[in-house]
Amino acid sequence: MENDRQFIYSKPYKIIDVFMDVIEVDEEFVRRVIKPRKASSHKGQNGVVLVVGGSWMYHGAPFLSAMAALRSGVDLSYVAAPEKIATAIRALSPNIIVIPLTDLKLTRGASRRIMKVLQTVDALVIGPGLAQGSEKGIEYVVQESLALDKKIVLDATALYPGILSRIKGRKVVVTPHAGEFKRMFGVEVGNTIEERIKNVKEKAEEYNITILLKGMVDVISNGEKIAVNKTGTPAMTTGGTGDVLTGIVAALLAKGADTFEAATTGAWINGKAGEEAASIYGLHIVATDVIDCIPKVMKKFDVVVE
Repeated sequence: MENDRQFIYSKPYKIIDVFMDVIEVDEEFVRRVIKPRKASSHKGQNGVVLVVGGSWMYHGAPFLSAMAALRSGVDLSYVAAPEKIATAIRALSPNIIVIPLTDLKLTRGASRRIMKVLQTVDALVIGPGLAQGSEKGIEYVVQESLALDKKIVLDATALYPGILSRIKGRKVVVTPHAGEFKRMFGVEVGNTIEERIKNVKEKAEEYNITILLKGMVDVISNGEKIAVNKTGTPAMTTGGTGDVLTGIVAALLAKGADTFEAATTGAWINGKAGEEAASIYGLHIVATDVIDCIPKVMKKFDVVVE
């Protein structure tokens, strides 16, 4: 196929091309994934997300993920970040609970503060804005979280080859762009949609994890199923929209979706929110505009049951 967007669409959720069946994420798919809310539910029963990230240079990244998770409907959202930027993050919103960490990098020692809330968390985001050299802390948090059967989204600094042996076969979503995919897996993802589908599926199958490859067309696979998402806009090249995506995916995990469902649906919601923001501001959106539009995108899927 010469054009990434030339697919033959055949319901339900099928794109038939010359070499495999691929799900195309659409509104009907998303509706099936998003869980209804019980009328009797109370705080904490609709998901709790913890974001581990931030550094002296990037205080906004973990905030964007945490705020996106809240706007996606979870009850509580924590940020564990270096104490030198904790006050700045707190000042951005009173809705976020901030856990100050003692070191600028995510060291094993600093990570111990995270253990105090880990039992209460349903899903984690690890990586947005983290300083380089945080591998020991990342691996410790991943190890302890998986021991408690927590679901994890890895992004940015947490996407490196050494983490693969720690997450193989576990409830983990990784969210690389093309450069991070090469860094993590050691291969170029390719320029055509066929190459991307093939390479994402192969690596997802090899490590038994869910990969959400970000791009003009997002490619998602858990090694068995493959999906593409075509929502989004060129306006979303602005910094921070990837952090928003990780927060949405984590929220869906926290509310009960499996890793493939959360990655596919999260990509669709993020793209739609970006489209909504661009309809207001054109090519001049920022990541917080995308967050503000998440409720408008998701409201149509709200269901309350007894």
